[in-house]
Amino acid sequence: MATFTSYIIKSFKHDGHLHRMWLENGLVPESLLYEPHKAESMLVLINCQTKIIEADGKQWVSRIPGVSFFIPNQWFNVVALLEETGVRYYCNVASPPYVNGNVITYIDYDLDVIRMPGGSVHVVNQEEYERHKISYRYSEIVEKKVAQGLKDLQDRISEGKAPFCDEWVLDYYRHWVQSRGEGTEA
Repeated sequence: MATFTSYIIKSFKHDGHLHRMWLENGLVPESLLYEPHKAESMLVLINCQTKIIEADGKQWVSRIPGVSFFIPNQWFNVVALLEETGVRYYCNVASPPYVNGNVITYIDYDLDVIRMPGGSVHVVNQEEYERHKISYRYSEIVEKKVAQGLKDLQDRISEGKAPFCDEWVLDYYRHWVQSRGEGTEA
């Protein structure tokens, strides 16, 4: 049976302060990755009921299983949330992932895109991005990278490209549950 290595995911803001941490995430072994994910060297991680620590120290436990996708050199990441109504994709416009040991970090730039189970797509938190663009003094380069990341993300969603495939998301989750000896319910 494939082994899922444990990783920590840390999200930061542009000024370097911690935004949020997810403490237990299982990295899907390369042998289980679908070809489009392998082709882009995606890091695919799964969590369920993991402890989350906010910047202010508040701690809570996630209730919804999540399958996260980090793509090298892309200015976004994607979290597929396995909800009762179907898979909801919460996409962060963010710096490319940086991996150091078993820790994945990125800078969250506030802009988010949500693809609902029915297929509708919504860009959210634009006001927060505009506020932080001023308060954190984003450079012109960062603004261009964020705009390109948003466009690339929206293009992937509209074209149905990886990682936007519910069947594969659910398959990864099933493998992870089985590796933990918890049955096969998704």
